[in-house]
Amino acid sequence: MLVKHLGHSGLADYQTTVEAMQAFTATRTQDTPDELWLCEHPPTFTQGLAGKAEHVHLAGDIPVVQTNRGGQVTYHGPGQIVAYPLIDLKRAGYFVKEYVYKLEEAVIRTLLHFGITGHRVRTAPGIYVRLDSPQSHAPLALATIHDSAEAVFARERLGKVAALGIKVSRHFTYHGVALNVAMDVEPFSRINPCGYSGLQTVDMASLGVQASTLEVSQIFAKQLQTWLAK
Repeated sequence: MLVKHLGHSGLADYQTTVEAMQAFTATRTQDTPDELWLCEHPPTFTQGLAGKAEHVHLAGDIPVVQTNRGGQVTYHGPGQIVAYPLIDLKRAGYFVKEYVYKLEEAVIRTLLHFGITGHRVRTAPGIYVRLDSPQSHAPLALATIHDSAEAVFARERLGKVAALGIKVSRHFTYHGVALNVAMDVEPFSRINPCGYSGLQTVDMASLGVQASTLEVSQIFAKQLQTWLAK
């Protein structure tokens, strides 16, 4: 898998990046090697296919970009590592559900490298941390089938540290996963992150991790390469 770091001045324009992914995906064949693109974006709100206008409260001077990934609204900005795996799922030999699991597992293993325990929440893609004890390895309490994601967020005092939104076309993937490293999280308060009102969004720095985006990016890339190759 070829790893590419995008952005000549440290940041890669969001719309330009999406168009490049679409062009790559449209022209690739069964022989095209998979790639992994890593970058940081300038401040941008992005709406997924399920996005609703009412989930954006006050965009202010930050542009809102409509996109064809799954999911609802999220925010990208400096200090957040965005990973775009461009994978041939047919050649890799796994389905979309397994692909999502692998992306989430790469985030969990990256966080663990820096002493943070990440958690999955049923029906709410992405990775979450306990705000009161981010280093705790205790599993989340088992939710009943009637528990909503919001109920789990409140009961366990969770914050979201990584968001996921993908697109699959002709069994080729694009879009991907965003990990909050050391960023200004204020813009998340202007939206309902991923459609959840009141969901707190955190970064690794606020959880006590003292590491640069470059250092985290290197670990994250290795974890993605490892898990996507399994």
